[in-house]
Parts: sequence; C-alpha cells; structure tokens
Amino acid sequence: MAVWIQAQQLQGDALHQMQSLYGQHFPIEVRHYLSQWIEGQLWDAIDLENPQEEFKAKRMLEGLIQELQNKAEHQVGEDGFLLKIKLGHYASQLKSTYDRCPLELVRCIKHILYTEQRLVREATNSSSPVGSMMDSMSHKYQQINQAFEELRLLTQDTENDLRKLQHNQEYFIIQYQESLRIQAQLSSLASLPPADRQLREPALLSKRATVEAWLTREANTLQKYRLDLAEKHQKTLQLLRKQQTVILEDELLQWKRRQQLAGNGAPPEGGLDILQSWCEKLAETTWLNRQQIRRAEHLRQQLPIPGPIEELLNDLNSTVTDIISALVTSTFIIEKQPPQVLKTQTKFVATVRLLVGGKLNVHMNPPQVKATIISEQQAKALLKNESTRNDSSGEILNNNCVMEYHQTTGTLSAHFRNMSLKRIKRSDRRGAESVTEEKFTILFESQFSVAGNELVFQVKTLSLPVVVIVHGSQDNNATATVLWDNAFAEPGRVPFLVPDKVLWPQLCEALNMKYKAEVQSKRGLSDENLMFLATKAFSSNPESDCRNMTMTWSQFNRESLPNRNFTFWQWFDGVMELTKKHLKPHWNDGAILGFVNKQQAQDMLLSKPNGTFLLRFSDSEIGGITIAWVAENPNKAGERLVWNLMPYTTKDFSIRSLADRISDLNHLLFLYPDRPKDDVFAKYYTPPLCESPLSAYWFATANHDPASGNPTYMDHGASPAPLSHPHSYAIYPPMSDSMLDGEGEFDLDDTMDVARHVEELLRRPMDSQWSGPQS
Repeated sequence: MAVWIQAQQLQGDALHQMQSLYGQHFPIEVRHYLSQWIEGQLWDAIDLENPQEEFKAKRMLEGLIQELQNKAEHQVGEDGFLLKIKLGHYASQLKSTYDRCPLELVRCIKHILYTEQRLVREATNSSSPVGSMMDSMSHKYQQINQAFEELRLLTQDTENDLRKLQHNQEYFIIQYQESLRIQAQLSSLASLPPADRQLREPALLSKRATVEAWLTREANTLQKYRLDLAEKHQKTLQLLRKQQTVILEDELLQWKRRQQLAGNGAPPEGGLDILQSWCEKLAETTWLNRQQIRRAEHLRQQLPIPGPIEELLNDLNSTVTDIISALVTSTFIIEKQPPQVLKTQTKFVATVRLLVGGKLNVHMNPPQVKATIISEQQAKALLKNESTRNDSSGEILNNNCVMEYHQTTGTLSAHFRNMSLKRIKRSDRRGAESVTEEKFTILFESQFSVAGNELVFQVKTLSLPVVVIVHGSQDNNATATVLWDNAFAEPGRVPFLVPDKVLWPQLCEALNMKYKAEVQSKRGLSDENLMFLATKAFSSNPESDCRNMTMTWSQFNRESLPNRNFTFWQWFDGVMELTKKHLKPHWNDGAILGFVNKQQAQDMLLSKPNGTFLLRFSDSEIGGITIAWVAENPNKAGERLVWNLMPYTTKDFSIRSLADRISDLNHLLFLYPDRPKDDVFAKYYTPPLCESPLSAYWFATANHDPASGNPTYMDHGASPAPLSHPHSYAIYPPMSDSMLDGEGEFDLDDTMDVARHVEELLRRPMDSQWSGPQS
C-alpha cells in the first residue's frame, strides 16, 4: 500500500507531525498529486554527502517539475483551472528554491518519506491488515541507512579521539624533550663549582621529578587512549562486517538470484544504483577506518609504549584489510549476463561492473578484464582454489576489455560488445547426458590496485551457466537445461548442481513464468491449464491435489511422452513458440483455450449449438493448434459429431493467419462458449482490399467441381469475402467416411491437397498464374 494513502489515515498528534513536514519548502499539494511518482523514485540511491551526486539530484528536480507541469496541463473545468494555476506556481517555486542546491530537495523528500513511514508504522499495530501491507523493502532500506548513520557517527567519534590522541602525544613529546633538557642541565652542573651546583641543583631535580611524574601519568593516559581507540575501532569494524554481510550476502545475492530468475522470464532484477550507493558507503567508511588505524599505528611507532596495543593494531589492520578485500572481490559482478544458450560463431555481449570502482579510484589505473569459457569441473576446481593451469574449454574472440569510468553515472564497467565463441572443447558425458545438458560458464577475471598499488586484488566472477550449441535445432533442449538450472539452483551451490527432481508446483511456477515472458502476455497458465499439463506430464489422470507430486529431469526432457517421439518440454516449448509468433493477440483476448485434450473438447462442444468451435493445442504435433467444432453428421441424420481439423503450424500461419483461416471456414459460427466469431476475430481479418486477386479466383474455382456439379469441402480454402457466391458452396457439404481417420480427424494427405495447392499457387508470380486459358 502506498505510504501516502496510509499517511492520510493518521489521526491526532501523528497527523499534526505529518502536516508539519510541509510548507513553502515543499507544499503538501505536491506530495498529494505526485504521490505515486515521488514514492517510485530511488531517493536512497543519491549520496547526500557526495557533491558528485548533484547531477542525479538535478535530474530528480527536473523530473519533479516536469511531472507537476504535466499534471497541470491535464486539468480541465472550473476547479481544474484553479488547480492548474496552483500547480504551475509550485513548479516555478520549487525550481527557484532548489535549482542551485538540488541535493537539498533530495534531503527534504527523504526526510519526509522516512518520517511518514515511521509515523504510519508507529500508528499501526504490526498484526493489523494495514500493518502487514507495509512496504517491507522500505523498512529494510531504512534499517540499512540507520546502520550507515551509526557507522558515520562512530567513525567521526574515532576521528575526534584520534586527533585528541595525536594532540596529547605531541604535547607528551614536547614534555619529554623538556625532561631531556633538564637532564642535560643536571649533567652540565658537574663542571660548575660546588657552590653554584648546590645552588641550582635542587630546583632542577625538583623540576625533573615533576616532569617525570607527569610523563609517567601521561604515558599511562596515552596508553589508555590508544586502547580505548582500538576498542572503538573494533566495535566499528564489527558493525561494518555486519552491514557488509547484509548488503553483500543478502541484498546482492538476492539481486543475483533475481537476475537468474529473469533468465526464465521473471521481472527484471532491478538497477544497481542503490546497491552501488551502499557498497560505496561501505568502501568509504572502511577506508576511513583503515586510514585511522594506520595513523594510530604511526603514532605508536613514533612513541612506543610497552603494552598490548601493538598486537591490537596488527589485528585491526588485518581485519580492515579483509573487509576491503571481501568488498572489492564481491562487488565485481556481471551486470549483463552473456546468453545462456550460446551458439558458436555468433556474436554475443556481456557487461561486468565494479560497484566500488569509483569510490576507491580504481579507474585511475584502468584495469583490463579477460573473459574465458570453462567447464563445470573447472568451475568447481576454481572455487576450491585448485589450480586449473589456466585451462579453458574453448576459444573466445575479442575476450579482453578495459574497464571505463562513466563520470555521469559514477560507474566503472567493461562492455564486451563483440565476443564470439570460436570453438568449444567438450568433456566426456555422463550416462544419458546429451550435449545440450553440458554446462559451461564464462569466467571474467581482472586485477585491481588501490591507493597507488598499496593494495592489489585479484578478482574473478562466474557467469550463470551457459549451454553451448552449434546448430539452431539444439536450442530447444538447451533452453530446457537453462530453465531447470535457473529455476531450481540453490544459493551457494557447487557449480552447477541442481536437484534431479522437483515438486510439481515448483515446476508449474517456472513454466508459468517462462510462458508469460515468451508470449509477452499478462495472461499466464490457469489452474485448469496446469492440471492439463500434469495429465500430460504424468501420462495419467493425476490426483486432484498435485502439490506433493514430483517430476524428474528425465520426465521433463529426456524421456518421450507415451506414443510420441518428443518430450514434455519439447511439446510445451512448441506451444510457446507457436503462440509467441502467431497467436499472441488471440491468447491475450482469451480466444484460445489451448490446453484441452480431444475428449474434453468433445464433452464441452456437444452441449453447445452446431457451429460452436474452440481452439486447442495439438497433442500429436509439436507447435500445432487445431480447431474442434460441433456439427451434424452428414451421413446420419440427427446425429451430432465433434470434428477436428488437422493441426495448423507455423508454416501454415506464415501463409495465412489464424483469424483469416477462421473467417474462411463458414461452418464455424460461435467461439466456445457462445461468442459470435466475428465479434472475436473480425479486428484481425485481413481487409478485402489487401487480399490477392487470386484468393477469390482460387476459392471460386476450387469450390466447384464441374464434373459433379456438387460443392466440395475445402477446410483450408481461401476467403470468399471478395466475392459473393452464396450458391457456389454449402455450409455443411456431404463428407464420405474416407475423408476421416479413425479418430474423426481429417486426413491431411487425402483432404488438404487442394488447400495446399491453392496456397502454393498464391505464392507464385502473378504472370504465371494467368498464363494459359482460364475458365
């Protein structure tokens, strides 16, 4: 639920606090009319302490003003006129206020949003329905930002303590030098006459004793300051580790998981701006603490005082270096993955990015990134830190790229734009494993130096698993391997292990995600569709509750379906391809039931009037769709039958669309259950003026048998729309049994030749059609 909707429900003191957030600096009307836009922006991605972020804040200001102006322009009527003037005034006012300091606008809006969220959270019981709908992501971001604020305060505190320690130590050294001067004076008294020595010695001895007592006390104080500072640094580093774990092991891993699921059609993983801003804050805070620890070590070396501080500082230095190392190596990521089905001799792209590159000034010495393809076994050895002797499993062309720093976005990345896999070296396959089940990965590696080669990091990252193919015919099975891996990979797995069997509901989720993405439709697979798929997958009527049923990889894409020469996945993928290429609008309109078997279609249609039809995916042919309709049996009066056309495929629809074919078939009257077909499909019919002249000619000639004088059935014929010959064909012409196969389907070889010939002739050059005598 939007925060603004909940904020408007506040009462009493909470409401007054919310209202006090607004004024001339940011009118409450702007918050109200642009609430959705405001809450949709990534305000947290802008670092208010970084002046270089001003360009992002400027864009936010410009976007806000543009939204206000757009809102004003769309106001109409008497009330709209007043609001139009008011919104236009607010746009000018905000531009005037923040044009020179856009970061202040960001600071203002962030404060407003955080305060509103806090007020709503405090006013809502956590168990209430409203509370349960609170944006958990915003709450998580708030916790992360609060932790950064705590780290900032701790780092500022240790900075102040370090300066105080330095000041005290400098004064201590001055006093120590004073003690040495007094000692030198005492030593020089030996050369004086006894009377002079006795006169001056007591004062010097007293002064020396006072200074030495002070030095002793101050040495203990300095040691305590050093220990206290070290303990504070320990606390800061502990919080840094905790914050880094949240960002790298929770947020970044979740982003990577979303990226993997996006390969199956899930929503995009989202931008990296917020993650980068967090990682840069981690880098900045860690680096500041490292500098403080090194300064503390320098002070210790400058004035050694016996005690445990030396060991403590060594431990702190080691810890902070480990934190930086983990941060740098973990934030070297693949922003744009290479294709997971990778065809040899085909150009592909990828982008790698270092999220902390700009903050650590890595770009001052631009690193080079190298891409290599390695096998699953080599990837396992790499993660175990076992030597792979720089082996690769193939040759990638154009596999080196220099990282570039983009000033406007603050990103350091390498864009591989023209890579190509020249050759692949396959390993020995296990058991029934095919080449399209063998997984590889692209290894990206580089070397970064920080602080003028003070720290040097070797970094590596692996792409999502890729399946290498050499021919397009392998794409179908390779996609199955990728889909299974993306859907069921577990975090932290050994490359690239996936379960051999999964629960049916898990597979349904993956199939639905893939289907909606491929077809580019919001209409996914219904429960009835999934039950149909379960029946097909398990080759029997599954239990009413499929939640506990499991499907193995072999059932998914190794073993053929009963009495078929293709697997479950190959059939499903064929349906997706056909729908994506030719049936998308009809699927989106709900015109295609699709996932219905022949018996179900018969049961559904026999209860409907003659001429009712439905569209279902073919059981017997990959990527086919058939039309089933109910009509009278021409050979037996009073009997009604359900007829099934032989399946249409991509080849058929490349000649004539589904809508036009349905228009051609005059015996099809109502789309199941009772929608007139023209109401559903007319908007997709090819306009008559766009028809080929031969379409009408061949329809007229092919539908008339001069010898018999009887019309012949032409179920794949061209549209009669251009011509009006009401008596040249019949709606339900006589059919002989020889036209049907044993299951009541038209035999394509025997009954579709006419249609095929017509379609072939329609594709021939016009001149050849009209040469020779015509009737």
